[in-house]
Amino acid sequence: MDRLEAMELLLMAVDRGSLSAAARELKIPVSTLTRKVADLEEMLGTRLLIRTTRKLALTETGASYVAAARRILDLVREQEREATSALIAARGELVITAPVQLGRLHVLPVVNQFLAQYPDITVRLLLSDRNIDLIDAHADLAVRIGELSDSSMVATRVGSLRPILCASPSFLEEHTPPNAPDQLMRYPCVVFNSPYLAPWRFRHPGTSKRFALEIKSRLEVTAPDAAVSAAVDGVGLTLVFEHDADEALRAGKLKTLLHQFEVEPVPVHLVHVSRNLMAVKLRQFIDFAAPKLRESLSRFGKHTKR
Repeated sequence: MDRLEAMELLLMAVDRGSLSAAARELKIPVSTLTRKVADLEEMLGTRLLIRTTRKLALTETGASYVAAARRILDLVREQEREATSALIAARGELVITAPVQLGRLHVLPVVNQFLAQYPDITVRLLLSDRNIDLIDAHADLAVRIGELSDSSMVATRVGSLRPILCASPSFLEEHTPPNAPDQLMRYPCVVFNSPYLAPWRFRHPGTSKRFALEIKSRLEVTAPDAAVSAAVDGVGLTLVFEHDADEALRAGKLKTLLHQFEVEPVPVHLVHVSRNLMAVKLRQFIDFAAPKLRESLSRFGKHTKR
């Protein structure tokens, strides 16, 4: 039995969701694919897949084996490429997704520098505050905020962002600053309706225990710069990422509150689908962008009062 071939067939079935879908894409009989996966399970002496009428599911052992198989096949392809010096010129379209404000402030400048250095590559930058599925969007790379739940993705950490509660000096002159998060119910609030920040989360001081508050908004917006602008104008308190309010904080137009209740900074990653062979254009961008984004985000994610 060709073990590497069996691994590739197994991964194709898992990624496509069924043996029949994988067989259609590979243009082989489904019986052939089924037999090879069964031979692999027999050789390992354990079940890897739970077959249902709708789709495949992995056993606990199967999930661990699939993750290891991805790493092995990626390493094999990489070594084959290096051994044969089969380098392909970096060209073509690169599709990147990122959250709107993070994309505008930090990703776009890096993309612009990258395009100046690689004239044969074009970039389509999709800015959205929802996590776009890379496969559905035919995207090469995503910039993601928050903990990653999909273990099939390859991730490169480039920084962290601190969620902060802030208000304008004029607002704080008219309202006594809150001493604890549960007092926020009594204040007008500007809520940025974001999957990263809603509901508002806080941490009990000196512990890792978190709690969430369903804040009743005086104003609800769908963009962080709008939340910052409203807070600067004294509409209410708001919770945003520090980099969203950086300019206003530096200018003294906003001040942060309840530092001791802040949750831990959330990570920022570059993520892409684990493929047998990474396109050169994608490798070039990650190698170029990762250090620049780390530098751009290095000021954030630290618990400092401003």
